[in-house]
Formats: sequence, C-alpha cells, structure tokens
Amino acid sequence: MKLEGRKALVTGASRGIGAAIARRLAAEGADVAITYERSADRAAAVVKEIEALGGKGFAIQADSADPAAAQAAVADAAKALGGLDILVNNAGIARGGALEEMSLDDIDALVNVNIRGVVYATRAAIPLLSDGGRIINMGSCLAERVTMPGISVYSMTKSAQIALTKGLARDLGPRGITVNVVHPGATDTDMNPADGPNRDLMLSGMAIKQFGTPDDIAAMVAFLAGPEGRQITGAGFTVDGGVNA
Repeated sequence: MKLEGRKALVTGASRGIGAAIARRLAAEGADVAITYERSADRAAAVVKEIEALGGKGFAIQADSADPAAAQAAVADAAKALGGLDILVNNAGIARGGALEEMSLDDIDALVNVNIRGVVYATRAAIPLLSDGGRIINMGSCLAERVTMPGISVYSMTKSAQIALTKGLARDLGPRGITVNVVHPGATDTDMNPADGPNRDLMLSGMAIKQFGTPDDIAAMVAFLAGPEGRQITGAGFTVDGGVNA
C-alpha cells in the first residue's frame, strides 16, 4: 500500500491504459478520480473497481479539448478527494495520415487533446498539488522516433510532452513535485488491438515480439507515483517492447 492516503486524478480513464492506471493506483492504496468524455457506463465500472479495492472513486465527465472542462475537472477531483497528490495526464487521441491530406479538424483535435488538454489540466493542478506530489504525462514511443509514415502530427503532439515534462520538472522541483513522461509502445487496447490491421507492422519493429498490456504501463506509472520515484524527475520511460532500442 505504497500510495495509502494519496489522492490521484487520471484523465481519460474509462478504458484501456487509463483504466489500468486507475486500478493500479487504487490497488496501491490511493483514492482515485477519473475523467471520461462519453463512456459513462465504462467510467462507472472503473469507479466500482476502485471502490472494490478499498479506495474512494469518482468519475467526472470532461472533454480534455475544452479548456474550461479540463480545468474544472481538476478542481472537482480535488474537492471530491479532499486534495490532490498525483496527476496522470493520460487522455489522448490518435489520428493518422499525410499532413497535406489531413483535415484541419483532425489536426486541431490532436493538438487540442494531446497538447492543450495536458497544459490546461496541469495548469489547474499545480496550485492544488501537495508538496512532494507527482505529475505523470503520457507520451508515446513515437515521440522521439517516427518509425512509420503518416503519423507526423500525432508524433509532434506526443513529443511536446517531453519538453513540457522537462520544463515543469525545473519549475516544480523546489516543491519536491516530480514530473515525468511514460512512452507506451504497441499496447493491446480498444484503440490499438493486438489483432488489429497494424499488428504485423508493429511487431516487425519490436525486439520482444508481443504487444504490451495496459497493466505494463500502469506498473511504470505506479512506480513513478510511489516513494521510490521521489528522486526521478524530468525523465522519460519507454515501455515499448524494444521499438526504440
């Protein structure tokens, strides 16, 4: 129970990696609030799992692309939990295609959720976070190495997490708040199923020829959120089966 008494918010956590992170933090003793955009039933199911693990759980409807909603969700989470110690900026979307062929709506959606949404939530959380708190951003193994065509805008939005993480680590270090980024690779979720159309392409670039699971990512997040992570900040951790080896 390394996180007993800690209060966490995980954005975009009604399914997939976010839901696994919420469950893992709860299993370590944290009370956990999650945000969701549309999947109210799935979010409610995650809350029940959090409560079954002995923690307090709350679900907050919020579109991470909406500045007011993203910031209000942080305030609502802190109020419901009685404080805030951990922010996991997990909410994100993926859109692909050659830049000249992508619609402006798709470009805007990627930037609004993957960059601006993270900035909005973090901006709202900083005054509420306890000293010694944690901010963990969700990047991608495609943030530093663009290993296939058609993902330039997506990779750009995820690489932004690296600069934000490093800068905030400097800004918040005096308060003992650590800021890190986790870079998942091919992970078996609804968004990227292990039996999906991109399976063979993704496996071809991996040293370990298997998709990861959401729990693999959640384990790294829990480590960084726990007491062992107190001296780790401004760093990136890639969990990708060796794509970037």
